[in-house]
Amino acid sequence: MSDKVVVTDIVRADRAIVDALAPLGSATVHEAMGRVGYAGPGIRPIQRDAAVAGTAVTVSVAPGDNLMVHAAIEQARDGDVIVVVPVTDSPYGFIGELMATQMQVRGVRAYVTSGGVRDTAELRSMGFPVWTAHVSAEGTVKDTAGAVNVPVVLGGAVVHPGDIVVADDDGVTIVPRQRAAQTLEAATARAEREAAVRTRYAAGEISMDVNALRPVLDTLGVTYISQAEFDGR
Repeated sequence: MSDKVVVTDIVRADRAIVDALAPLGSATVHEAMGRVGYAGPGIRPIQRDAAVAGTAVTVSVAPGDNLMVHAAIEQARDGDVIVVVPVTDSPYGFIGELMATQMQVRGVRAYVTSGGVRDTAELRSMGFPVWTAHVSAEGTVKDTAGAVNVPVVLGGAVVHPGDIVVADDDGVTIVPRQRAAQTLEAATARAEREAAVRTRYAAGEISMDVNALRPVLDTLGVTYISQAEFDGR
């Protein structure tokens, strides 16, 4: 690992924007940004019905070593999400109940990792949300330097310190801090459009008409035929 630093004075995304993105959800935010920012299906929640958004405190760690996670907790503030990325795939339990207790007391909203976690029953009981690539009873050591608050790659998304992490049952989407305001505007507009469409579906309309999909099928050469015609081909 080239960087052995703890950056202490990161700039965080605006708290009001962060809070407004949480109820919109990871999928809507991902679509609103142009279908980017999604960390991928490998980062999954250990609980159900948790929806959070927070500012990223990023951590780059050595495989099987959680030393820098301890350092990151010290840097965390109320409203943050700690994002931990091992430099290679590392299915160890980097944190459990005890470390989560520290985070929760400091106001950390969630923990997200491409590594692993343990004590999942206790984490759920605490109401501390976690998204992870692995669940593992195997613990870690504290021997190798890494970095806190440097850019990391979480699955399919680049995360810079201070970016917004939006996480729910569908996964994790990262909103770059510089795009926060425009993303909120676009995601809100998308949610409003979906609400209007939902009303039309509830009234009996179908997506083939609402989304004008019949001309698309026609352009692609899709034809409608009877069962008898199909059987006779």
